[in-house]
Amino acid sequence: MGDLFLVAEIAGRRAAIASDDVQSVIEAGHIAPVPRAPTFVAGLTALRSRALTVIDARRALGLPGDDGAGEGRAIVCTIEGHPYAIVVDRVEDVVEATSIAARPDADLGRAWERVTTGMVETRIGPALVIDLAAMVAGPEAAAA
Repeated sequence: MGDLFLVAEIAGRRAAIASDDVQSVIEAGHIAPVPRAPTFVAGLTALRSRALTVIDARRALGLPGDDGAGEGRAIVCTIEGHPYAIVVDRVEDVVEATSIAARPDADLGRAWERVTTGMVETRIGPALVIDLAAMVAGPEAAAA
């Protein structure tokens, strides 16, 4: 308990990302498409003279892409030395966990099971704890 999480919404679900894994939250500005990239890779963007690979969180889960209802916010992180911006529907807040992460009792579905390491309670409600490396690996990783 007491761990800090950035809470975001992805496809109608509340997702918790360990604050230690988050470098910043940005507005997803111009995104340059990358030819032949997997569909979950939205493209490339720049942040302070650094290229970021932009990942669409919905598509990384194997779900349909954003219907335009999202805020266009992205969570900036580094995974295995590579910088990423993961586009989420909405960013809620940074909150402290009021419980220890535990496996959820409910069946989350294959897409969420692959990226979820547990569920925590927070003052704004329960949230699925997300493994960003699994998210960045994309839906094809589940088939491998």
